[in-house]
Amino acid sequence: MLLLVMLAGIPTLSAQTKKEKKEQKKEAVRQLIVSEDYKIDVNTAMPMRGRSIPLTSQYSLQIRNDSVFSYLPYYGRPYGGGSGLIFNAPLKEYTMDMDKKGNAVIKFSARSPEDFFEFRAKVFPDGTTSIDVTMQNRQAISYRGEVDLDKK
Repeated sequence: MLLLVMLAGIPTLSAQTKKEKKEQKKEAVRQLIVSEDYKIDVNTAMPMRGRSIPLTSQYSLQIRNDSVFSYLPYYGRPYGGGSGLIFNAPLKEYTMDMDKKGNAVIKFSARSPEDFFEFRAKVFPDGTTSIDVTMQNRQAISYRGEVDLDKK
């Protein structure tokens, strides 16, 4: 009888553990984003035209202090030449707000020698991200990825 009682309690313990882990990850993501020192690893590019492109190389967007370190591929028009979305630049107009669902909505702009970029990133509590980039001289592009929690 005691064995049955113990076996019945195991699923509730694992459910609590899953919930606790989810809450811990949510808090870790929130703290990292609030620190304004984080890296987003990008795994999918979604150009304005065509289908989404799974990325096989390591691409990322990093915010550190008052600078952005963008290492993102570009697929769109015009494509020809230049470094595209691979640049380091000071952040301009950086804002971070939390929406009603607990998502961090980050907006900032940056200028490289080639173009002016406006970024809008949404970071979900589980660490997944959505990044939209608009540019003056090229078509907009979006990316999907995940916050690098191993950074700190």
